[in-house]
Amino acid sequence: MRAEILSVGTELLLGQIVDTNAAYLAGRLSALGIDCLWISTVGDNLARAQETFARALERSDLVVTTGGLGPTEDDLTREAIAAAVGEAPAVDAGLERELEEWFARRGMPMPERNRKQAWLIPSARALPNPNGTAPGWWVKARGRIVVAMPGVPREMTRMWEVEVEPRLPRGAPIRSRTLKLLGIGESAVEEALGELVRSTAPTLATYAKADGVHIRITDKDLAAARRDARIETMERTVRERLGAHVWGTDAETLPEVIGRGLVARAWRLATAEALTGGELARTLSEADHDGWYAGGVVRPGASAEELADAAATIRADVLVIVPHGEAGSTIHLRAPDRDRRSTFHFASPAEARRRGMLGSLDLLRRALADTAGGRGQSPLR
Repeated sequence: MRAEILSVGTELLLGQIVDTNAAYLAGRLSALGIDCLWISTVGDNLARAQETFARALERSDLVVTTGGLGPTEDDLTREAIAAAVGEAPAVDAGLERELEEWFARRGMPMPERNRKQAWLIPSARALPNPNGTAPGWWVKARGRIVVAMPGVPREMTRMWEVEVEPRLPRGAPIRSRTLKLLGIGESAVEEALGELVRSTAPTLATYAKADGVHIRITDKDLAAARRDARIETMERTVRERLGAHVWGTDAETLPEVIGRGLVARAWRLATAEALTGGELARTLSEADHDGWYAGGVVRPGASAEELADAAATIRADVLVIVPHGEAGSTIHLRAPDRDRRSTFHFASPAEARRRGMLGSLDLLRRALADTAGGRGQSPLR
């Protein structure tokens, strides 16, 4: 089954709200083994919306849409779907009664314009919406399925999980494994992967992210064991080529990985920052649930020596120092086994904070890997 997600609303095109519905639905479709091949957005314009729905029905078996089911004049999703399938909407007596009762329970008369929310077309059945006044539509036309849901996330989520998802067919389940890397750029990663990026089962894709480079390994198969075996084989091969740079997988964060390493060695960590302005301390303290972060000091404009003196009263086994610099800085890491350093350069204050943060975390995780025996790790600079 080929699926398409269509979001309706001019506010999305203006950037006034972020389309979290599409991301949620894409993840749910993937978990069902349904291929989502297109995601598009159209504004509150009947001609353009009709055209978009018509195109979606030509190329997709399942069209999932959110937004445009309200009572106002610019809520045009029902009209657009009706026009795309060549049917005329009419008020459904049962839906009309439910709407009137909804307003009556709240002691309010139902505005006349809400009556359009009781519309149905011959090929549609209503999807209940106990969280709002806009029922959804389940449409079967021309061998296709169209699911129309409200744009309000709490209404859409309930409708999808209770009314829609249980009715959809399951395909071959899709599974992804993400490897997270630091200390190497995206183009260098792809070069190291070589022919692997052309693999089709599983597929590999690289992404530049705020915490380094991610490699996503994705596969699908009706036989889950066979799919998982292919993913694991590919992961081993990637680690053989890039293991020195791999710091975590899937939902893991760098501070979490560092925290586990510190707890395993019964070490406590302190920080002394100038260039990063306390960002390192904030990130580490938010991740510390086991008492491994001893605290930190922030001294804008301070040198490494001044920062070390300021942190001297903190009782810790490991100290990370990020001194001031104009276009570059050298991170100092003092640990029980040996000291380490890493130099980085930057072109702006924002880049200095970001690179100082990532450089400090990367130096920490490499130091912890070294003290664990360093298997598969490259030496520190």
